[in-house]
Amino acid sequence: MTGESDRPDHPDRLLVSAVLERAPGAFERLVREYQGLCWHIIQRMVRHPDDTRELCQEAFLRVHQCLHQYRHESPLKSWIGQVAYSVAKRHLERKRIPIVEAADDEDALSPLDSVSDGFDLEAACADEEIAAGLHAEIEALPPLQRTLLTLYHLEELPIGEIAAMTGLAEGTIKSHLFRTRARLRQRLEARLGEFA
Repeated sequence: MTGESDRPDHPDRLLVSAVLERAPGAFERLVREYQGLCWHIIQRMVRHPDDTRELCQEAFLRVHQCLHQYRHESPLKSWIGQVAYSVAKRHLERKRIPIVEAADDEDALSPLDSVSDGFDLEAACADEEIAAGLHAEIEALPPLQRTLLTLYHLEELPIGEIAAMTGLAEGTIKSHLFRTRARLRQRLEARLGEFA
């Protein structure tokens, strides 16, 4: 199966070729283009700025070392996201920090094969008081849920691309997102009840 990135003139292919051919400034251009994505993934996983900086450097070092293995089967963004996710996950495993809550079953599927539960996360962010509460609740989530929520809502990545980055099944991602949104809605409703 050939993808759009298989075209010789595709920007991903041109950038990868330039980096592999050691064209001046090519790797720096790759870093500039994908550093935001890398930062979002790693920061949401580890939540420590010093570790995030170090792990972003490690991720781009790994991208540089392994770029010759990239086969254009998925967008470059997904491949780099996968590297960043892998670096962050390994860091948490080394520190023995669980990436999901013990009660979470990664393979459990939501009865609805849908991410949406009717809760408008974006509208909730419009109110400053609610947004502050939402931010606090998101920060309290386990690393995997924080990361999936960020990739889906902030980076606006499709479920398939998130699956390619994390190695999780699409149904598992949908289930995590559905349960995370339900948890956030429940906690926000409890917070709003305190102020009513």
